[in-house]
Amino acid sequence: MTDRLTALRQTMTKQNVDLVALGPGAHLGWLVSVQPHGDERPLLFCVSQTYAGFLMPALEADSARQHTDLPFHCWSDDEGPGRAFDDLLATAGAENARAIVLDETMRADFAALVQDRLMQAKRQFTATTVGALRMRKDDREYRILKRNAQTADQAMQAAWAEMAPGMTETQVADIVRNAFKRQGVKPMFTIIGAGGNGAYPHHQTGETVLKRGDAIVMDIGGGMDGYSSDMTRMAVIGTPPEDYDVVHQVVEGAVQAALAAAKPGVKAHVVDDAARGVITDAGYGEYFVHRTGHGMGVEVHEPPYITATSETVLEEGMVFSIEPGIYLPGRFGIRLEDIVILRDDGPEILSDLPRDLRVLLD
Repeated sequence: MTDRLTALRQTMTKQNVDLVALGPGAHLGWLVSVQPHGDERPLLFCVSQTYAGFLMPALEADSARQHTDLPFHCWSDDEGPGRAFDDLLATAGAENARAIVLDETMRADFAALVQDRLMQAKRQFTATTVGALRMRKDDREYRILKRNAQTADQAMQAAWAEMAPGMTETQVADIVRNAFKRQGVKPMFTIIGAGGNGAYPHHQTGETVLKRGDAIVMDIGGGMDGYSSDMTRMAVIGTPPEDYDVVHQVVEGAVQAALAAAKPGVKAHVVDDAARGVITDAGYGEYFVHRTGHGMGVEVHEPPYITATSETVLEEGMVFSIEPGIYLPGRFGIRLEDIVILRDDGPEILSDLPRDLRVLLD
């Protein structure tokens, strides 16, 4: 926690920021390992160069105190937060802050409270401060993410071992969730898209029955130690659909192109361009309907986003997905997804599970 506050203050100096104000959520949890209960009562964590403390509803103070020794400026329902927040700003030396950072995920009325008190301040969001720091993972975060990837490998293989014609998508998802639970991992999401359902990138797993010849998209993730896994693999029961092998090869080629393009100093859109170029050149461009990837950390989706328009410069330590896909309506979809951490010489894939098609009952 101390190291992250120090790093934040160093970044604030570089960005000429006088005050950072965060609400309950991922930014706050990452910065000081506290996740206080959030409701409509203003709850803020404010950081200046000389001070860091909470605007804390009295109703939440005793519970929150179990998780942090940082100072509280408490307020009660009968008095409102105004005086406590003024006291916090004064203690932080920020009553005349000229540049502030607001948590873009906080409630609008929380943000208004800050802006009403600091009307003269220039406002920005967290992209160049907390957000920028979160994008670069340290060794501890890498170890957690790597372990999470390994649990997903095992959960995927557990599903493959039991999948059979006649099962529903939901039953396959249950196998995955139970496999995560056996490893002490909280299931986060499980997309199982059989046959034509695989052509919906965010298919809602349901009661569709698996049958021979189905290509099955399997996108799974489980959480442990504050972080998650996220991977997508393909399985087929018996003989793959017509043209499946060709399309799978194209998607794998897009993955390889994206991996080759991902280097420190490269803009994120270059990685998307590489994957999209392979798919477009093969004649399937209109069927690649989403970005190539998203960052991952304390949130499953966070910066950097690997999109066709992103100007974010990739840096060593960034963690993100590479997940191109081709979705053929009414037939099948293919998505191959790995989470990578960017090293000085390129990406390291966290999963150990090959992206080859898993053929069941062959």
